[in-house]
Amino acid sequence: MPPDLAGVRIAVTGASGFCGTHIAVAAAAAGAEVVCLGRRPGPVGRQLRWDAARTVPALGAADLVVHCAAAVGDPVGAAAEAAMRAVNVDGTARLLEAAGGRPLVWISSASVYDPRVDRRTVREGHPVAGQLNAYGRTKAAGERLALAAGAVVLRPRAVYGPGDPHLVPRLLARVRAGALLLPGPDVELSLTAVENLTDAALAAGGWPAGAYNIADGSPYRRDSAVRAVLRAHGSRARVGHLPRPFAMAAARAAEAYARRGAWGGGRGEPALSRYAVDQLAHPVVLDVSKARARGWVPRRTLAAHLATLAGGAASEGAQTARDAHH
Repeated sequence: MPPDLAGVRIAVTGASGFCGTHIAVAAAAAGAEVVCLGRRPGPVGRQLRWDAARTVPALGAADLVVHCAAAVGDPVGAAAEAAMRAVNVDGTARLLEAAGGRPLVWISSASVYDPRVDRRTVREGHPVAGQLNAYGRTKAAGERLALAAGAVVLRPRAVYGPGDPHLVPRLLARVRAGALLLPGPDVELSLTAVENLTDAALAAGGWPAGAYNIADGSPYRRDSAVRAVLRAHGSRARVGHLPRPFAMAAARAAEAYARRGAWGGGRGEPALSRYAVDQLAHPVVLDVSKARARGWVPRRTLAAHLATLAGGAASEGAQTARDAHH
């Protein structure tokens, strides 16, 4: 649970986004005075407009800054990467200028970790290199600036929960003819409930500077977790498998097609990417013991989330999610 934040002034960037909304609401509920910064209004507190790609934010008298603002997605092409860099890297530099050394929690991503090195147990010392897309590369560059400035950097993986605009919608959109094809055989994967990330973000202002993995308490079996999500959203799609080399070859072809400008002058997202294949085809399990040592406890699970969903399939999906847990 979040700490008592009565009287603490917290600035949340990207407060209109998925993670930012949860963090701002939880901070206000814990007694904090919340300032929401972003291009759109946040859910609570005082509102200040900030375009991370262009301007230095006005942080006022904030005691703590939680930086959620980010350009996200999986586009290809130089123009798309430059646009992401303007927010994720240059925007970070502007934020650090405004923060002036005050406590900063910077929300990063496990996408920064090198996919070429075994990820069955990923600790914070895992190499940060070799990212497969613009998002991973620009988040890695942005967090380097934040770490050098003494920030706490949180690295969640595959954040899900109420209001998720990315993970589950993309999964459901890939169902074809009653089937969802996943690359390679079943693997273990870490997922991060947005409530677990929120708890960490609001506690981490008092943690020593550095990087911390944030994920649910135990990893999930990929296929069981995917089936649970599908059922909870009313889908009876069958989960099948594609050979990993075939999936990666298809992803390379889709990326090349997108780069040629077929979709938005190379600024769109391919139907399939090497990053998406990699994230599903290989075991990726985050070791969260460093954050646990600071007193953080991952209280939320996929089963608990699915059990809250409306519809008759939710209870069946939640049971399948419990079966996916180790």
